[in-house]
Amino acid sequence: MKRKHDNGFPSRDAIVAFIRANPGKIGTREIAREFGLKNADRAELKRILRELADEGAVTKRGRKIHETALLPPTVIADITGRDTDGELLATPTEWDTEENGPAPKIRIHVPRRLQPGTAAGVGDRALLRIEKADDGEVAPYRGRIIKIIDQARTRLLGIFRNLPGGGGRLVPVDKKQAGRELNIAPSDTGGAEDGDLVSVDLVRGRGYGLASGKVKERLGSLSTEKAISLIAIHAHEIPQAFSPSSLREAEAAEPATLKGREDWRELPLVTIDPPDAKDHDDAVHAAPDPDPNNRGGYIVHVAIADVAFYVRPGSALDRDALTRGNSVYFPDRVVPMLPERISNDLCSLVPGQPRGALAVRMVIGPDGRKRSHSFHRVLMRSAAKLHYAQAQAAIDGRPDDTTGPLLEPILKPLYAAYTLVKLARDERDPLDLDLPERKILLKSDGTVDRVIVPERLDAHRLIEEFMILANVAAAEMLEKKGLPLIYRVHDEPTQEKVHNLQEFLKTLDLPFAKSGALRPSLFNRVLGQVRGEDYEPLVNEVVLRSQAQAEYSAENYGHFGLNLRRYAHFTSPIRRYADLIVHRALIRALGLGEGALPESETLETLSEVAAQISVTERRAMKAERETADRLIAHFLADRIGASFQGRISGVTRAGLFVKLSDTGADGLIPIRTLGTEYYNYDETRHALVGSRSGAMHRLGDVVDVRLVEAAPVAGALRFELLSEGQSIPRGRKRDGSKAQARASKSRPGRSPRDKVRKPHKGKSGSGKSGKAKPGKSKRGKSWKR
Repeated sequence: MKRKHDNGFPSRDAIVAFIRANPGKIGTREIAREFGLKNADRAELKRILRELADEGAVTKRGRKIHETALLPPTVIADITGRDTDGELLATPTEWDTEENGPAPKIRIHVPRRLQPGTAAGVGDRALLRIEKADDGEVAPYRGRIIKIIDQARTRLLGIFRNLPGGGGRLVPVDKKQAGRELNIAPSDTGGAEDGDLVSVDLVRGRGYGLASGKVKERLGSLSTEKAISLIAIHAHEIPQAFSPSSLREAEAAEPATLKGREDWRELPLVTIDPPDAKDHDDAVHAAPDPDPNNRGGYIVHVAIADVAFYVRPGSALDRDALTRGNSVYFPDRVVPMLPERISNDLCSLVPGQPRGALAVRMVIGPDGRKRSHSFHRVLMRSAAKLHYAQAQAAIDGRPDDTTGPLLEPILKPLYAAYTLVKLARDERDPLDLDLPERKILLKSDGTVDRVIVPERLDAHRLIEEFMILANVAAAEMLEKKGLPLIYRVHDEPTQEKVHNLQEFLKTLDLPFAKSGALRPSLFNRVLGQVRGEDYEPLVNEVVLRSQAQAEYSAENYGHFGLNLRRYAHFTSPIRRYADLIVHRALIRALGLGEGALPESETLETLSEVAAQISVTERRAMKAERETADRLIAHFLADRIGASFQGRISGVTRAGLFVKLSDTGADGLIPIRTLGTEYYNYDETRHALVGSRSGAMHRLGDVVDVRLVEAAPVAGALRFELLSEGQSIPRGRKRDGSKAQARASKSRPGRSPRDKVRKPHKGKSGSGKSGKAKPGKSKRGKSWKR
């Protein structure tokens, strides 16, 4: 019998228990049905659910309600220790402590008979299948090891530096180890030369002086920045070498033929990519729809390289691709998901060559909305390879020898179709953050030439919108056919983050009145209000930090940022394993021939794959970001003492983080160097505020800084602030003590540690070089496609 109050309404405990018993399956409708609630009771039910969400008891993902901090059925976790009974304990590898609080512990059950590859120890990283533990157990979850992903790290990675007289020192590449050099005895150098990247085993020392190490492996020379990406590749254990079996399979692969395919070779599809793109896996075409019932509409074709034809489930190529999860892009190299024979040859849609493709034909109405779609396995032949600026120049009246003949028959119809699609996109109103991305250009010797912000052109937007349409069509088709798939999902912001954003916007006198369901348009209204204002970058940054991170999941809870109910990655199987899974599922669903998703791939197994490739995606983003940091630190290392303009990109109790305007380099200004007074960390304003003067240094402020120290190996910079602090914003009291008293009242339970004492500037010393990123970067907070 269902637990209800005397008034017939279910108790809060009963609602939470029902949600807990049905993870990922419960929405408002299911709760109402379970407890026999009528339409008149819906308002009260929604009120209770809002209260439970505000209290942190439940959280909402799209239309589904979950118990807060509920882990998915499969998760990648780090084994951190043992409990009093000797059982292994683990915590989730990817866990947002700001959003969810401390990471939950998982007690790992080890069966008497171990399956191959499941013997684990402390320090290992493993893929677990988990379930809720019984009340009273030490850990809230029980887990069973599916497989070990990484063994415990017993070695350090660093740069070897020679010492006069023999031997050397190891300079660690990990920021957490910055300043903790190791001594390498002459007999333990392993033949390493100055500037080599090496892995070192720790050697027990005598308890004083530098710790010692022994070189176990030389990984490559870092005598020039051309090899700087090696640090990130080895630090994050990104696989570089393909297995011999994979290479044999790739070399033995034969080009696709017309067998089992439609002939699209006369359709003038074109590729539009960056000028330095090495693979071209998507091609587009558009033409007016001849159907009189769709007057003014267009037919858009998107053809994607047929990677599934060459990379079969369970093959060596497939195993290597899953281990990588995705390609990793550095300024000086690409670590591909697939061998070059596949990615740069057989699956690259080069002009004039027949290539196998999986294509979608989409009918677009005059209102820009997709009316219908169909998928086809085809043999195509690209009519041209263009880059974004080249296509845009042709449309803007500056065609070249290549684009001139293509302008009327190909490019103008593409842009006309995009104009329609943009109407529907604007009506959908996805999250519209203005976050320019910088690109590092290298010289021939691998050193930094300059850093640029590529212009965003309509050519970029055209390809982006057509790819989004194709991705939506893939998700819709597979749902219609009832097949499991891996979705690209992006959760809506948590109640706590929305509240924090509201409090911040109050300091700028900007309204953020949430009523009804949370939509991207609510954030877009705020962004529109600050467009052109001095604090526009500040508001864009804070809105970004309020967002969740996109990920892969076999459970669909929608894509909040794109404002789409269902979304999957279909358009780049050369570089993303998720897209390859979607291709295989479409082949199976539509009976398109070889390379289909096996029947053994179920929702449960795809959940495991989604968890694994979400981790490899974050690994790639972190490695790419760290490499950019190291390259720019090398670039600036000989400019110690120079002054730069930048913008405060982060505020913590440790100090201010500044991003330089010209290079995008990030560095720390330690709080001890700001002045002679106390500085309070004002979390609401994202600022450090002087307790005596009220001078404020806030996220987004433009500042002048001096470069004090550069640590290229760690990618760390330290700055000194040259600018004065700003006054309290308009509409606020400027008396420092009163302002701070009010700030303190707004944060009950504030610890005395929140007030940071600042010694006299003359006693600060040089300090320790280092750089810690506050929160997550825009790459880490990625929500886009």
